[in-house]
Amino acid sequence: MASYKEIFGTNIEVLASDPANPVAGQVWYNSTSNVVKGFALTAAGAWSTGGDLNTARKLAGSAGLQTASLFYGGGPVATAATESYDGTSWTEVNDLNTARLSAHSFGAVYTAALFSGGTPGPRPAMTTATETWNGTSWTEVNDMNVSRIYGSSSKYGTTTAGLAFGGETAPGAIQATNELWNGTCWSETNDLNTARSSVLGGAGISTSALAFGGNIPPTTGATESWNGTSWTEVADLNTARNYLGGAGVSNTAAMASGGTPPNTGKTEIWNGTSWSEQNDLNIARNELSAAGNTTNGLVSGGTTGSLTAATEEWNGAGSPITVTFTDS
Repeated sequence: MASYKEIFGTNIEVLASDPANPVAGQVWYNSTSNVVKGFALTAAGAWSTGGDLNTARKLAGSAGLQTASLFYGGGPVATAATESYDGTSWTEVNDLNTARLSAHSFGAVYTAALFSGGTPGPRPAMTTATETWNGTSWTEVNDMNVSRIYGSSSKYGTTTAGLAFGGETAPGAIQATNELWNGTCWSETNDLNTARSSVLGGAGISTSALAFGGNIPPTTGATESWNGTSWTEVADLNTARNYLGGAGVSNTAAMASGGTPPNTGKTEIWNGTSWSEQNDLNIARNELSAAGNTTNGLVSGGTTGSLTAATEEWNGAGSPITVTFTDS
C-alpha cells in the first residue's frame, strides 16, 4: 500500500495543537492528544452528540449559537436554572428571577437573550413577566400584554427587537396574537392568519420571521412568513407536528426538528420557498429547545417519554468539521 507521502508528496504535519484555520483536505498529527486528524466539509447535514445538560428538562428557553448557547427555565416543575454551552459542555450560571416553563424565548447570541410569558406552574397559572439576559444576569423589564403559554418567537431576535406569537391564554383558548418587542415594551401587531398552540416552531428576526407547525387543532404543518408588517401563508412542513424545535436566521432560512405525535427525530430545512427533509436527530423527542441556524444548530432537552438532558449539534451541508482517524 502506498504511503501518505507517496500519494500527496509530503509527510503528515506534526502539531502540538489543532491548527486555527485548517483548509479542506488538511491532515495532521496532534502530538498532545496523540491522534491523527483531518479537516473536511460535510457533504450532507447531520446531527452529532454534544455535551449533556446538567439538569434534564423540557419546554425551556434557548438562545445563541452552537458553540455559545444559553438554555433557561423549563420543567416539568418550573425552574429558574440557566446553563451556558461552550460547544463542549454546559455550565450553570445565574438563575432567572421567575421560575417558569413554556415561555417565549429568543436571542441571536447567548449574551443577549429574552424570556417572556409562560407558566410558573401549576397550570392554569400564567405570567406576562419578561426578563432579559446580558451575559451575566437576568433583569426584569416590561411585561407582555397577553399572558400565554405554548407559543413561539422569532428565535434570532435580540433584546432590542423580537416577536412572540401564538400560544394559549387558557387550556384550549388558542391564540393568533402577535406581539413586537422594541427593547423597552411590547406592542400588539398583526396576528397570525391561523391561531395555533402547542409550541409551534419559530425562526427569524422581528422583520423577517417564520411560524410553523403546532396545533390548531389538529396538529398542523402550516407555515407562515412575516415581512415586518403581516403574515403570509406559504408551503407546509412535510411532517405535521407540534412541540417541535425551531431555529434559523430569517423567513428564508429556518430549521424544524423533533416534535410529536408520535415522537420524531425528523429534521427539515426551509429555503424561503419549501421545506426539505434532512437527516434525523439521533434521539427522537418533543418539547425540546433549539438554537443556532441551518448551518450550525443545536437542540437540547425535551422528552422521549421521559426527560432527557441530551444535546445534539447540527452541521449542515458544507459545514467544516474536524475528524479523528482511527485504525479500526
